[in-house]
Amino acid sequence: MYGAVITDQEFLQLKNWIYQQAGIAMSDAKKALICSRLTKRLNHYQLPNYSEYFKLLTGNAHPQERQIALDLLTTNETYFFREPKHFHFLSQCAQTELVPGKPFRVWSAASSYGQEAYSIAMVLADRLGGRPWEVFASDISSRVLEKAKTGHYPIEQIQHIPKHYLTEYCLKGSGAQEGTFLMSAELRKRTRFDMINLTNNLPDIGLFDVIFLRNVMIYFDLQTKHDVVKRLVKQLRPGGYLFIGHSESLNGVYEGLEAIAPAIYRKN
Repeated sequence: MYGAVITDQEFLQLKNWIYQQAGIAMSDAKKALICSRLTKRLNHYQLPNYSEYFKLLTGNAHPQERQIALDLLTTNETYFFREPKHFHFLSQCAQTELVPGKPFRVWSAASSYGQEAYSIAMVLADRLGGRPWEVFASDISSRVLEKAKTGHYPIEQIQHIPKHYLTEYCLKGSGAQEGTFLMSAELRKRTRFDMINLTNNLPDIGLFDVIFLRNVMIYFDLQTKHDVVKRLVKQLRPGGYLFIGHSESLNGVYEGLEAIAPAIYRKN
């Protein structure tokens, strides 16, 4: 097997393609990442260079390859209870802003392998118990969603989960499953995953009390950020909350939100 060298023109073609497909703006510094993630696909089809792979990617002979390439090129690093202050805030507003007769709904809009979604679910299960609540989670990658639906993770990932949540909602594997843990059946039942491209028109998913849009806008240019935030804010109920990553900002992106805490905004 070999690793083809990517030319500037080939990189530009692939960079433009991922932007058109997912709104992700890749800098020139990402050239090595594209190479490392797509080399296996060139080898799979025994292609001599990235120009031939681009022809295959945009042609009609292998339509499934577009999703495979998207899966490989979208970044999916995350962990349980990342940015803990958001979960503390969620715990408070889940109790104080529950509308009688309506489920408290939270959307994890870039859920990756599901750690964020199940972190949300643990907070809601703990605070709301048998009262109605639900977690909806989405990602552009079908590969990570299939993994997320299982709720099954390596035991090393328990390190950020608070102990009382770990005891209550996580099942430690034994025998053939040793070295892993499984989210409880209750949490898996009330957490739904679906594939959504945030840069496209959204399906009918209803309104939410809280939307997590964290650590994804760093990959978008300013116009794409504006379009995505505008699209998601429409899915927030009046008075609902949008959480973004602590390294991100909505300055110059969208005006219809009120900043109430670091990386937390309320819809007017």
